[in-house]
Amino acid sequence: MEFNVQMKISPEVELEITRFLHKEAYFLDHRKYKEWLELLDEDIEYRMPLRETVEGVGVNDIARDSSFYEETKLSLTTRVNRLYTKSAWVENPATRQRHFISNIVVEPAEDPNEYKVISYFLYKRSRGSTHVIEELFGERNDIIRKINHEYKIVSRTIIPDQTVITTMNMSMFL
Repeated sequence: MEFNVQMKISPEVELEITRFLHKEAYFLDHRKYKEWLELLDEDIEYRMPLRETVEGVGVNDIARDSSFYEETKLSLTTRVNRLYTKSAWVENPATRQRHFISNIVVEPAEDPNEYKVISYFLYKRSRGSTHVIEELFGERNDIIRKINHEYKIVSRTIIPDQTVITTMNMSMFL
């Protein structure tokens, strides 16, 4: 996603969207996954393509044909519902996690009710009594729409900075 620095967003809208993203991080950090789902549009496209190591400067290193995630609201809801069952062994005991969201840039989209939003994320988690801390970091490219005075995430593309993901599993939401 590229930005046009000539386009202006009001400070109020930028603050509202920033607070919206911070509320989302709070829900995820506190395992309020059903509340998190309410922040997503029914037609959400939620994806995390692979990052490849390629030679050259300025070349596209995002895979077009492979992804860690290619999800819809239905698949995300299925994953969330599973976390509330006893068969979610990957979250037993529950992980302690933090989503740090920064460098938020907001720009209007073609639709006057939509905004293109770039943010950086740093995700950290630990499990049980181990000293191992897993982390994942990168950039999120979102389309956020205002619907009936509420913001909803319509599209999210998560671009990890790592080409090799070192987390034990990919059960997290970013």
